[in-house]
Amino acid sequence: MARPLRVEYPGAFYHIINRGNAGEDVFKSIRDREKFLEYLETASSRFSIRIHAYCLMTNHVHLVVVPAHEAGLAEAIGRTHFVHTQYINRLHGR
Repeated sequence: MARPLRVEYPGAFYHIINRGNAGEDVFKSIRDREKFLEYLETASSRFSIRIHAYCLMTNHVHLVVVPAHEAGLAEAIGRTHFVHTQYINRLHGR
């Protein structure tokens, strides 16, 4: 069952964690991390969110994010993870 939708407030700080599927690695190389940051940068400008801090671990990601308006956070983070997952799957033949 999916978790309930997050209530979003413009200007509020959110700590977001995303883990790899079944504990698998999210990043297998430095280039994988660089691509994730590129996707995050694109999404942050497109959906008006500010990234205050991030930590890219091997099998998970921590982000501290502030949305500029309601409904920007879920789209930005969802889009970033979706596009990065496609990149990883294509690159590693999944």
